[in-house]
Amino acid sequence: MISRKKIYNPDSTETVNERKIFGGNPTGIFELNNIKFQWAYDLWEIMLNNTWFPQEVDLTNDAKDYKNLTDTEKLSYDKALSQLIFMDSLQTNNLIDNINPYMTSPEINLILVRQAFEEALHSQSYAVMVDSISQNSEEIYEMWRTDEKLKGKNDYIAQVYEELAANPSERQIVKAMFANQILEGIYFYSGFTFFYTLARSGKMLGSAQMIRFIQRDEITHLSIFQNMINSTKRDRPDLFDQDMIDSIYEMFKSAVDLEVAWGQYITGGQMMGLTDDIIEQYIQYLADTRLRAVGFKKLYNVTHPIKWVDDFANFNDQKTNFFEGNVANYSKGSLTFDDF
Repeated sequence: MISRKKIYNPDSTETVNERKIFGGNPTGIFELNNIKFQWAYDLWEIMLNNTWFPQEVDLTNDAKDYKNLTDTEKLSYDKALSQLIFMDSLQTNNLIDNINPYMTSPEINLILVRQAFEEALHSQSYAVMVDSISQNSEEIYEMWRTDEKLKGKNDYIAQVYEELAANPSERQIVKAMFANQILEGIYFYSGFTFFYTLARSGKMLGSAQMIRFIQRDEITHLSIFQNMINSTKRDRPDLFDQDMIDSIYEMFKSAVDLEVAWGQYITGGQMMGLTDDIIEQYIQYLADTRLRAVGFKKLYNVTHPIKWVDDFANFNDQKTNFFEGNVANYSKGSLTFDDF
């Protein structure tokens, strides 16, 4: 078992160099003039510079486009949106209630609080999309209950977090870090692809722009957990025994199987540019990329099958609005899709 950190701990004598991702003994004071995990503070500044609000995105034409989508496209749009709504809702609560209470470095606490804000902002973004576009707002918000495939996927995603809440331990925290990497770097990335596929054919461009802003945030969120994992591997190699390694690989395999089945289900093999084979290969590619980022071997050894997706996600080389040419003040230090 591991205890939540004290929010006020005047008896602590922990120095900056003694700070730990978790399992430390912090004072509770955010002393940020001295930093151990510089990557965390760097990400904090990037996240601040990337601040945006959903009302900035014009969805006027999307409301018209939505009415002209095929039945399959409408269903894919609604189901993909419903899945994103669930994941950002889960992540907002998970970060606040499940993850941050056990993190004992103030610079880590700082970025996780900011991440929770951004996940909540994404929930507002989806609400704006639903209210502005969809004719099935109530159905979209109830799909997590009514769609058996979606409920099954959501139950699996939440399982690791629920295990941490029920039995907090160092090993469960490590598994939760990988669960977050999978959530941010596979489930979210896969979900965004459906919106980009519509935009590629000139449909729902405002929605794709909203998703681009959301994905820019998710790139930093992915970086947070990959850095947390790599820092923990250096500080606590004892936690990465063969049993843990085998568990991580099983998590990734299960996540890939789950996401492939979900992607093929919501497109029904009828969405332009996303065949069943392409969906499977793309998700396998994402899994391999995430594994390599934390020093694990690839599972699938496949190539990127839809590189055009990167053009939507990449802010680094595009200083104007991707669709409308309006000047945007993007941070020069922004992380990009290519970083991961």
